[in-house]
Amino acid sequence: MTAAWSYGAQPPGGDPLRPGAAPAAIRAALLEEDRPRFAAAHERALGVARESLELTELFRCLEHWRRLALLQRDPDRFASIARRAAERLTGDPVPADEPLAQTCRRAGLYGCE
Repeated sequence: MTAAWSYGAQPPGGDPLRPGAAPAAIRAALLEEDRPRFAAAHERALGVARESLELTELFRCLEHWRRLALLQRDPDRFASIARRAAERLTGDPVPADEPLAQTCRRAGLYGCE
């Protein structure tokens, strides 16, 4: 896989989470509990990029978290998605009072712990 990305001025009023989003925009859209995980993954990917002089891993990491941020910027919708995924994957109903992190673990969703 080859990384391809270009930098350009983003037009005002555009979605800050469109492809090529800045790490700060991605972080801001994540649930509070996922921000430290994003920071750690971003740091690891930066380390790989520094050592290898290859940006593919960094771009892959940012794209993964950007997609998760797209879901998480609407926390209620994200909780509903996590709940449905957990129910479909396990075949068991999710208790109404179950914490979101536990539901995400049930569903195997990355970025929810």
